[in-house]
Amino acid sequence: MTVRILPLPDTATSEPDRGLGALSTDKGNLPLDIVDVHATITGLAAGIEVVQGFRNPHEMPLEATYIFPLPDRGAVTAMRMEADDRVIEGTLKERAQARQDYDAAIAAGQRAAIAEEDRPDVFTMRVGNILPGERVTIRLHLDQPLPHESESSATFRFPLVVAPRYIPGARLDGEPAGSGVADDTDAVPDASRISPPVLLPGFPNPIRLAITVDIDPAGLPLTQIRSALHVVTDTSDEESTTVRLQPDERLDRDFILRLDYAARQSAALALVPDETGDEGTFSLTVLPSGQTRPSPRDVVLVLDRSGSMHGWKMVAARRAAARIIDTLHAEDRFAVLSFDTVVERPRDLGAELVDATDRNRFRAVEHLATLDARGGTQMLTPLDEAGNLLADSTRDRVLVLITDGQVGNEDQILAHLEPRLTGVRVHTVGIDRAVNAGFLNRLATIGQGRCELVESEDRLDEAMEAIHHRITAPLATNLKLHPENLEIIPETVAPARLGSLFPGIPLVITGRFHGAPTGSLTVQGTASDPATPQDSAQPTWGQRTEGIITKDPAIRSIWARAHVRDLEDRYTVGGLDDLEQRIVDTSLRFSVLCRFTAFVAVDSRVVTGGDTPHQTVQPVEMPQGWAAPRVMNAAFSAAPMPPAPASAPPPPYGFARPTARRSRQALTNPAAETAIHVPHAPAIAKFQEELKNVLDRLHQVPGTHDQRVHHLLSELLPVLESIVQRMEAQHLDTTSLADLRDHLRRLHPGSDQATVNDLWTRTLQVLGDQTEAPKPRRPFWKRKN
Repeated sequence: MTVRILPLPDTATSEPDRGLGALSTDKGNLPLDIVDVHATITGLAAGIEVVQGFRNPHEMPLEATYIFPLPDRGAVTAMRMEADDRVIEGTLKERAQARQDYDAAIAAGQRAAIAEEDRPDVFTMRVGNILPGERVTIRLHLDQPLPHESESSATFRFPLVVAPRYIPGARLDGEPAGSGVADDTDAVPDASRISPPVLLPGFPNPIRLAITVDIDPAGLPLTQIRSALHVVTDTSDEESTTVRLQPDERLDRDFILRLDYAARQSAALALVPDETGDEGTFSLTVLPSGQTRPSPRDVVLVLDRSGSMHGWKMVAARRAAARIIDTLHAEDRFAVLSFDTVVERPRDLGAELVDATDRNRFRAVEHLATLDARGGTQMLTPLDEAGNLLADSTRDRVLVLITDGQVGNEDQILAHLEPRLTGVRVHTVGIDRAVNAGFLNRLATIGQGRCELVESEDRLDEAMEAIHHRITAPLATNLKLHPENLEIIPETVAPARLGSLFPGIPLVITGRFHGAPTGSLTVQGTASDPATPQDSAQPTWGQRTEGIITKDPAIRSIWARAHVRDLEDRYTVGGLDDLEQRIVDTSLRFSVLCRFTAFVAVDSRVVTGGDTPHQTVQPVEMPQGWAAPRVMNAAFSAAPMPPAPASAPPPPYGFARPTARRSRQALTNPAAETAIHVPHAPAIAKFQEELKNVLDRLHQVPGTHDQRVHHLLSELLPVLESIVQRMEAQHLDTTSLADLRDHLRRLHPGSDQATVNDLWTRTLQVLGDQTEAPKPRRPFWKRKN
């Protein structure tokens, strides 16, 4: 489904500081006004400082909440709060304790800040007791590896906005877990923590964004630097290059630099001893080369066609899927599943895997050409069906998911799929300029595959070459580490599943070791040798690498982040009972933020009387390239999500904190004024289903605050426009829907409440009439004018 937020009128009005209405007052009420990112890339790792500047434009103390993204592989290792010439270093504590400390400080009238992780790439910053006219600066430090896209390219990606995510499930009662605009549900119990309000189109740029990247190749043969989505300037000398973002850019898309290298050595092993000398961290990079023998495969392609894929993303997704189908051989079998709120297959290909004949591949590509964006992102059902299709195969099994990943129930999906993915390689293709990289990387890791991110159509051809390599037979499988004179601690190796090795695709393995930093590591696996007959025993593949001592401290924090992420994923799918404590212990020992810990900074000085500060949630930009937001997708996109499978435990989030929430007042529903003529049943059936889904979602709202009524009606407009347009194309009667659509077009932020309430009542009645049992229209000669 596609939803549009209407532009601001010429004169912006003051709205409450909650939800989508948190936009402007005469003085301005957006607390965040500066985001400054300074990254230092050394070799294939980056140290990053993120500065967030908050100011209080109100006449009372302020608590500001900002829901923001960070790189999903980044390790947040430090936080600092600066205010009134005072500097307070943050302390990493267990999350519950950090919250207690923060709440106690706010109640005592002290300045305080807390940083929490809600997803691997979504964080919440709260800064409380900011005095009127005062500025508070928060500094976060993190270390990030540069993921390899190929043996000759690495990427620095820094996300700048949390995109709206589809929130399935039934609404939960009680206090929300966070301050966002989405309701918590049984499928996403922390939806209110990952759904920041969204700025309307046309709102002046509220945040000054600065990004500076210093690049030191550290001996690597760097040949080119490319900026994917932003215009940058650079200055260079013999040893380094500095890249700067041009001013006046908005926080509406990822910042992406690609670093291209000349040919490099095939492997490298870095050993970083601890200060005590008893233990250390290793980082092994393997750059494989060679060829593989094609073998029969079973491939299931799952394509997201939901509303957030509108525009260039849908075009790119169709092209990517078609390219994958074109690479299949006659001995392969395949299936294509396209999904939004329902799952569809190519006509005449049936419900099972089919042979990849020319005729079947043509039918699949023909089906792809008809797809457009619509509906909600109900991803669990198609991935479950794909797992069932691949369950009993003895062939090389591959699942490819093409999506922007904008869902909130990531843990539910991963918990349900993990037991079904044994022996299946899962590759994800993320298409967006503000992609949910955290979820797509987690899914690919659990499936022992790879994740490829595509931020533009221009990037697609380059990305598809890498994707083609990844869905072919691997160079080696069943990988294992064999140390020599190096005592590896087995349970610390990350990724925990080494997966497979593909030609031209680097593999990075990190972990901890006991004793002296010396020795070597050999990676061994079962080779896929084109010269070996299929009925012969497969040879082993191996590569040995000598260790080199280095003092780069980022390697340790990058390993700790990767290890904690592995443990968190195991916790999500129902691992051992002691996993939570192991996650907390690792996080605290190596000072790396995780979902069970938080950084908290408390100023000892008392600055207020302890009254509850005025609360404001910082609105964020709509991602660039999105035709319309999906903030209200749960209301307008799909039928309710079925309950989570019994095998899926509740997501390990939901650290609920009582939060001030907009009140909801029940509205009466008097009789409607307008009658509906319903077209013939076969022609209108699919439109009735869409309208019924909309109506069902509206009725799930038990009582609605005036402000939310306004936004629900505004968000409904593009839905009606789409349905009316398609109905008119089929020569169906749209009289009442078109009339309702025209009334909604005249709705604007300054509309009086009586008009808004009347439209709400009318909307419920019109949709209800439209979804009643079909009635044939009267002959035209019997109709009244």
